[in-house]
Amino acid sequence: MSVAHLVDVQPVVSPDELIDGLVPPPRFQAARFSTYRPAPTEPSQQAALTELEAFAGRITTPKKTGLFRKTAVPAGAVYLDGGFGVGKTHLLASLWHAVPGPKAYGTFVEYTNLVGALGFAETVRRLSGHRLLAVDEFELDDPGDTMLMTRLLGALSDAGVALCATSNTLPDKLGEGRFAADDFKREIRGLSERFTTLRVDGPDFRHAGLAQAPAPLPEAELLALAESTPGATLDGFAQLTARLSQLHQSTYGRLVLETEAVHIGDVTAIPDQASALRWVVLIDRLYDRTVPVRSSGAPLDELFTPEMLRGGYRKKYLRATSRVLALARDGAAAT
Repeated sequence: MSVAHLVDVQPVVSPDELIDGLVPPPRFQAARFSTYRPAPTEPSQQAALTELEAFAGRITTPKKTGLFRKTAVPAGAVYLDGGFGVGKTHLLASLWHAVPGPKAYGTFVEYTNLVGALGFAETVRRLSGHRLLAVDEFELDDPGDTMLMTRLLGALSDAGVALCATSNTLPDKLGEGRFAADDFKREIRGLSERFTTLRVDGPDFRHAGLAQAPAPLPEAELLALAESTPGATLDGFAQLTARLSQLHQSTYGRLVLETEAVHIGDVTAIPDQASALRWVVLIDRLYDRTVPVRSSGAPLDELFTPEMLRGGYRKKYLRATSRVLALARDGAAAT
């Protein structure tokens, strides 16, 4: 049985497809407020759920003002602050599902890629009639992208679009209160007064009570599994890393759209920062689509070097590691 290769895929995405694709990923298509399970030991989770349900009501049925109550009061903006794997994305997707359209849902990277593909003015034009813009994983580590997103959110908020964003507090900063919230509001200072911050605390559910990440497979076993798994792909790590550098990141979702399981041979630590950031986006798209991962070579928790994990993109790399290990466990379970 022949095996497909991601490096052979030619992903093409039109501007209309980019806009239409701003919906929660398959992993969160069924997410609803009713399916969110707040941990009894984490009261902030129940508080965030209650507040977001109320926020959905304000977006859906805005209050009226003026002499004849014809002008709708903007619903405002909410920021979900918390660590990895505490259910912020579930809550954000639930909000999106609870609000009538038009509406948009995407990661920070997907929105910056959208602006890169369409241009700023066209992006504002296409999104300014929406009721809600949901931004998952708002990132503060690139000043240029942060400024771009601040401008975009400001323009859309001025047009009456409700905003909701999530970001992460680093695991070793959770005891320091609103570390991420303070950073978020400082970086978007022109918009910060419009945002209400909701704290979501708790441990990373992706790793709570789970065994250690699966060990890499022998090369022959990886090949055999790829050949016996319908819809699987098999690529060498170095070749796939090189291929990612040739593609716009907005196409990574299309790249893995028809993949049922990804097999990666001869994994090594990622050699440079640019490649590492591309792998973060690819891992996010695989995680969105719940695509199992199997690999040989170095363990997947060694993808990002210790130097990278100490650097400015630490949050991205820790999130990506958390997600790829969850997908590796999916791959091992399927085996």
